[in-house]
Amino acid sequence: MAQLQRELFELERAFISSATTLVPRVGDPEVKYLLCQHVWESAGHARFLRERGRELTGFGKTDTVRPAIWRVFAEAITPSDPEALLAGFYGVLKPHILAAYRHYLEATHHLADWPSRKLVEEFIGDEERHAEEMEPRLNESPDTHAWCEHLRTALALLDAPDAPVTNFTWHHVASPYAHPATCNRGPYPICSSVFSQDPKETPIVRDWLDDPKTDARVIRAMIYVWLMMELDAVDYLSTVFVETLDAPFDMHHDMARHLWDESRHSQFGFRQLPKLGFDLMTIEQSLELYNILIQMPAAERYALMTMEFETGSFATKAKIMDRVRELNDFEADTLLAFDRNDEQNHVRYGHQWLPEIMKQCGHEESVEEFVKAAKANFAKMAEIHGNKTPHSLTPEQRLTGEKILAAVT
Repeated sequence: MAQLQRELFELERAFISSATTLVPRVGDPEVKYLLCQHVWESAGHARFLRERGRELTGFGKTDTVRPAIWRVFAEAITPSDPEALLAGFYGVLKPHILAAYRHYLEATHHLADWPSRKLVEEFIGDEERHAEEMEPRLNESPDTHAWCEHLRTALALLDAPDAPVTNFTWHHVASPYAHPATCNRGPYPICSSVFSQDPKETPIVRDWLDDPKTDARVIRAMIYVWLMMELDAVDYLSTVFVETLDAPFDMHHDMARHLWDESRHSQFGFRQLPKLGFDLMTIEQSLELYNILIQMPAAERYALMTMEFETGSFATKAKIMDRVRELNDFEADTLLAFDRNDEQNHVRYGHQWLPEIMKQCGHEESVEEFVKAAKANFAKMAEIHGNKTPHSLTPEQRLTGEKILAAVT
């Protein structure tokens, strides 16, 4: 039973490290949000399996995933087509994990292993729900069908490692996964940035955020746009997992929570803006941070996120919270309070895990020196790769600060 739990732990951990690569490559924000939720719930499954497994002889003391298991997930992330990726993960790999949980319940003793059974029963419910949530978003085609058959063959080799292999090619060996140069936002309009000083250019006007004369309703709409744009954090944080495969599981567990938090924050804006009468198809989504950060090493990406961007937002967001309270909008107050609380936790994660990521990436300098160098490198990368995404919409079509002001007054 300990060996079965070990396999389940490794399957879940491999899912966390690989499914995150889908996030920047799928376009629909709803699918991104679901992926982040599923990764976080899988991290909870894996954490319990490890804790319970360590109570049993034979589980093992390390957090590593066996190469035979990882190669199947490495294979699953090789396609560039988002539909093939989703079909492979939710048509083949997730059903395999669900079947493994069901087998565990069939194989274990109902009384002797009661502590494991009760949690596994809950995990099965999660896996069934994951399948239901993603099923409407999967598309069948001859190409996706062929890819799923390919992954099923890879899984069969996992179940029978000594079986002879004929006419099977591991694509990830010749074509290993690489992050996309820009992230996919599906049908939504895009731009480089939603921040500027020009109310005719962007929806968020920096001076207006700090000006006490700005109508609080304008501030509320702008902060919801800002929150929705945390989708950029979702896209670039998701790239760190696959580059730190040898990191402790606890780090990936906290990163999965961080990823789900950023996804929830983006949903705050994505759900609330339409309620205030704003059409999401008029709000361009910014790609600037992803396009710059993806050119930088994973450790620098994580350092800037936790030790620079999030830390640097506290003062402005505190003022915004004060202004929004003027509206007696309990829901807005609640969402902003949770956003701030989560961001404080993320900075704590940064202090805890940045040294580990630096170690994973071969850095021996102090954290302070590393962060300073990362800031300098970001400035260089911004000059080269920044401001390269033209507006999808004309000023007349897109939401701007002026239009927010007109809409609420």
